[in-house]
Amino acid sequence: MINSLKNALPDYLDLIRFNRPVGTYLVLWPTLWALWLAAEGMPDIHLLIIFSLGTFLMRSAGCAINDFADRNIDGHVKRTANRPIAAGRITPKQALIFCAALCVIAFILVLFTNLKTILLSIGAVALAGCYPFMKRYTYFPQVILGAAFSWSIPMAFAAQRNELPPTLWVIFSAVVLWTVVYDTFYAMVDRDDDLKIGVKSTAILFGSDDKIITGFLQASVIFIFVLIGNQFELGYWYYIAVIGAALLFVYQQYLIRHRNRDDCFKAFLNNQWVGAIIFAGIFLHYFFQPAVVIAQ
Repeated sequence: MINSLKNALPDYLDLIRFNRPVGTYLVLWPTLWALWLAAEGMPDIHLLIIFSLGTFLMRSAGCAINDFADRNIDGHVKRTANRPIAAGRITPKQALIFCAALCVIAFILVLFTNLKTILLSIGAVALAGCYPFMKRYTYFPQVILGAAFSWSIPMAFAAQRNELPPTLWVIFSAVVLWTVVYDTFYAMVDRDDDLKIGVKSTAILFGSDDKIITGFLQASVIFIFVLIGNQFELGYWYYIAVIGAALLFVYQQYLIRHRNRDDCFKAFLNNQWVGAIIFAGIFLHYFFQPAVVIAQ
C-alpha cells in the first residue's frame, strides 16, 4: 500500500499544480494584504499560519475540482491534454475524494478562528466549487474566480478584527478586477482551442478589444489601489509599490501586444510580482511606522 501511495504521489502533486505555485501566490498575496491592513501591522501569528496554509489547501482543492469539471475538455486543449485526469492517471472519483479531503483539512484550520470566519468559509467553498463549471454557462467565469480569490479578504478581517468594516470591500473589488485581468491573459492562451470546443471566457467575449479592455481594467485597479492607500492612511512606501505595480501592468500590455500564446502566459505569470510588490509596500509602511511615531 505504501508503494502504491508513493507511486501515485507525483500524479496528485501534478493535480494540485504543486510545481506551479503561481496560483497559490495569487491567492496568498491579497490574503496577506488583508491580514496586515486588518491588524495595522503584524497580524496574529496563528492567523498568519492558518491563512497561509489555507490558501495552499483551497487553491489545491480548486485545481482538483477544476480538473474534474474539465475532464472531458482538457484532452482537446493543447496546454491541458496531459493533466492527470485527462491522461487517465487519476480517476474522477479519486480527484473528488482528494478535493474533499483538502477542504476538510482547510475547514479544520478555520475552526481555530472565530464564528464569523467559520461562517464566511462556507462562501469560500461554494465559490471554489462552482467556478470551474461557470465557463459552460457564462462569458464571465473570471469574475467568479475573482470573487473566489478575494474571499479570503473578508475572512482575514473577520479573523483579525472580528468585524467586517466597509473598507475591506475596496480591497475586495481591486482583487476581483485584477483577477479578471490576469485570468483573461490566461484564457487568451487557450482562446483558439476554447472556441472550437465551446468553452466561454472573457478572452472570447472581449475579442479584438481584449488589449483595450484589460488595459482599462488595469488602470481601474491602480485607481482602487490609490483609494486603498487613502482609506487605510498608508504612506509613501505603499505608493512607491503602487507605481511599481503600474509599471508591471504596462509591461504586461507590452507582452500581449501580438497575442502570442507564450507571451500571454508570461503576462499572466508576471502578476505574482504585482501581488508581491503591493504586499511589500504595505509591510514596509507598517514596519517603519513605529519609528516615525517615536521620532515625532
